[in-house]
Amino acid sequence: MSASAPVIVAIVGATASGKTGLSLDLAERLGGEVVNTDAMQVYRGMDIGTAKLPPEQRRGIAHHLLDRLDVTEPLTVAHFQGWARGEIAEIRGRDHNPVLVGGSALYVRAVIDRFEFPGTDESLRRELEAELAAKGHRALHERLSDLDPDAAAKILPENGRRIVRALEVIALTGRPYSATLPTLEHLDPRTVQIGVDIDRPTLAARIDRRVRQMYADGLLDEVERLLDAGLAQGRTASRAIGYADAVAHLRGDLTRGEAIERTIVATRQFARRQDQWFRKDPRVVWVRHDDPDRLDRALETVAALHP
Repeated sequence: MSASAPVIVAIVGATASGKTGLSLDLAERLGGEVVNTDAMQVYRGMDIGTAKLPPEQRRGIAHHLLDRLDVTEPLTVAHFQGWARGEIAEIRGRDHNPVLVGGSALYVRAVIDRFEFPGTDESLRRELEAELAAKGHRALHERLSDLDPDAAAKILPENGRRIVRALEVIALTGRPYSATLPTLEHLDPRTVQIGVDIDRPTLAARIDRRVRQMYADGLLDEVERLLDAGLAQGRTASRAIGYADAVAHLRGDLTRGEAIERTIVATRQFARRQDQWFRKDPRVVWVRHDDPDRLDRALETVAALHP
């Protein structure tokens, strides 16, 4: 890619920090197109619970990687990486700037950093999944701790899918799973990461309002429709924050208030993990969420790093 190629801009930070608004502002000013990097917004029908921006609020800006899969279809980081990089190449081919927004650090970095995925072995995967079902998450997490302490420290004991994947990679490659994770090196040097900085009390209040508004906007109706479409059988979509709590309420296992509070807590925890991971990346340039000049500061960052 030539030195004059359009810049890749990734807007990162915690959920509910204001990344969407900044991504739209930047796309307008840069002549850009938005690429979604939130894995759950790839699913059709998962709109309210993922805070997917409605078409009428997209300011006429092209958005990519939304509504690509049914909720019964699985999604891997490797698949997402390929799709996102393909979209980025096409956008730059039109001489437009890709503006990436949303998602966890793993998905964002899989797209913009040097990150090669080991292969997979279906029989080994099924064997590990059966063991997970028989012995439980913590038993497999303990095994991962023995084999790869660094990976185990970064994977929650409740995240059975990632534990299985880590053990699969170790078995296939003979190397620690952590050795396959992305390095802090952009795949294309014409890449900028801009983080939205927000204090925790303000973020907590925003998350509280967002979750309550989701219920007011009809999240339960959305979940009922998705259950009819096979949400419970979806290996990836069913893990989206908030949906399991809504399902539990619909089945009578939680009150509406309990479901809301559980989703608020889970969202705060996810936001904290997002922020912690992005803070570890020295390449991120941070702008305050409430800075009236944040767009200008972001544009200055793009211009300074890639004139």
